[in-house]
Amino acid sequence: MLIHLEKLGKSFGEKIVLHDVTASVEREDRIGIVGQNGAGKTTLLKILTGEYQDYDGEFSVTHGVMLGYLEQNAKLDATLDIYGEMRSTFAPVLDAMAQMQVLERRMAANPEDASLLAQHDQLQNIVDAADGYNMDVNIKKVLSGMGFPQDTWQKNIAVLSGGELTRLRLAKLLLEKPDVLILDEPTNHLDSDMVLWLEDHLRKFTGGLIMVTHDRYFLERVCNRITELSHCRIRHYEANYSKYLEQKTQQEEMDQAAQRKRQSILRVEYQWIMRGAQARRTKNKDRIARYEQLKAQAGPVSDGAVEMATLSSRLGRKTVELDHVTKAFGEHIVLQDFTYHIARDDRVGIVGRNGAGKSTLLNLIAGKLAPDSGTVDWGETVRLGYFSQEGRELDPRQRVYDFIHEIAGEVKTREGNFSATQMMEHFLFPTQLQGQPIGKLSGGERRRLYLLSILMAAPNILLLDEPTNDLDVTTLAILEEYLETFPGAVLAVSHDRYFLDKMAAQIFEVGEGGAVRRYSGNYSDYLAKRREETPAPKEERKKPAAGKPARQRKLKFTFKEQREYDTIEADIAALEARIAQREGEMLACGSDYGKLQDLTKDQQADQAALEEKMERWLYLTDLAERIAAQEG
Repeated sequence: MLIHLEKLGKSFGEKIVLHDVTASVEREDRIGIVGQNGAGKTTLLKILTGEYQDYDGEFSVTHGVMLGYLEQNAKLDATLDIYGEMRSTFAPVLDAMAQMQVLERRMAANPEDASLLAQHDQLQNIVDAADGYNMDVNIKKVLSGMGFPQDTWQKNIAVLSGGELTRLRLAKLLLEKPDVLILDEPTNHLDSDMVLWLEDHLRKFTGGLIMVTHDRYFLERVCNRITELSHCRIRHYEANYSKYLEQKTQQEEMDQAAQRKRQSILRVEYQWIMRGAQARRTKNKDRIARYEQLKAQAGPVSDGAVEMATLSSRLGRKTVELDHVTKAFGEHIVLQDFTYHIARDDRVGIVGRNGAGKSTLLNLIAGKLAPDSGTVDWGETVRLGYFSQEGRELDPRQRVYDFIHEIAGEVKTREGNFSATQMMEHFLFPTQLQGQPIGKLSGGERRRLYLLSILMAAPNILLLDEPTNDLDVTTLAILEEYLETFPGAVLAVSHDRYFLDKMAAQIFEVGEGGAVRRYSGNYSDYLAKRREETPAPKEERKKPAAGKPARQRKLKFTFKEQREYDTIEADIAALEARIAQREGEMLACGSDYGKLQDLTKDQQADQAALEEKMERWLYLTDLAERIAAQEG
């Protein structure tokens, strides 16, 4: 066990954020924390990292365990360059090496002084533990792996983009080699290639991992546990994201069944009491007490869900037309001779590396930037809704209600007219929250409020720049559902592969030199087409020496491979039988949720073993066929 929480609680004034939270983190746990915006996810991380120390209950980290924290908006030293920032990670080591040099001079002058030798040994341990003598080699290796070519190492921190800053913070964490990685929205500002790289790295990481993320593919492929925060409490699921959804549905169905049974008993007991039965006998008193106890029990509590009624204005035949548009910043061309006429029902996902020009394209469409050449023309009926990365600057002193009411007091939807108050309630801003100043909202709640402000203006073309950043997974699912029924055009810059798979009907890839390539289909279709376009690497074959015929190596099984080949089909059959047996046990365990979790964990292990055996069987079978062909 690396970390343990026992009956942890945290409040801000009268607002309870966490209550009676008990959890532990073990080595190789991959924990994804999910929950609605404002549920307390970041608060929990700040307790784990020591930023918050005033809490109830107990929190302990095993002696010697080092935590590494990737904070969303952590500040780096703007006076340093990339390499200098990385070297600052080794500040204690550099200090120890400097002290060792001083001690070595004193030891040369006083060779009999044992205390100097002891001090030197302590400092030597610090340097060795951090691999200090290979410091520069390790820095160069990590920077290259994180996508920083050598010609960028002297780049000043102050001019780095959001994606570059996130990658640099990750690089520093990798150098520190913590036992537990704590990541707050690690995929924000990373392009798709870097997200895939990070996925692969975290799957190989041998320590504990705790992360808050909205990236559902990331939760699916990296995590082996999901911890859900809801109504100040947590619930654990031994599962990745898809299995978590399945288990959560099962749990909700069991809770609802228990609630229906309770309501049925209450009806019977209520009818008995209302018939005027005398309660003098003990049996009747017990029955009345049972009724009161049942009535006092709370039913299952569920999270609210954002309800999005479709809001839009009529869009005429002419939308937005870009003709031969070019845009550059200095010598850096981000868009070159680009022509596109937006269709009224477009669903376009825009991808590309950080800095390629994706946001620039949206800014040109929105009229926030003027092209260097070419034209951007808007139809008379066009009403743009632009949900930008930075978001609108919200006045922290303004009330939530006043902010939305200034945009529109009432909106017209297909379901009827809704007041500003009703729309805020649909967006999970209940009456008591509507009267709060915006400054008291969490980061995710502000993002949701900003999204509502865009939709309240009833746009007919939506421009979304990284819309999934800082929104909880529930809100994302509803946003995706809303976009399916939105009658206007949607163009979205996003690195969220799940979102692009759900939303996009075509993908624009903004590449080097301002070129834009178009692909039909969603993000998965785009990836498949990219793989088809990428030529397979040519294998270099050595030519046989002149005058000597090339000898073909005779294929054969090793002794170990032969034994494995003889038994592998029986091993596969045994695993398949065990998986089938567990499925029966899982169906039979009923409402025993603890047993269901244990069986699910064992089932996942057996499934992984079966997949490994099947891959091995394919290899051995292929080898056996080639051996037979050679001997034939």
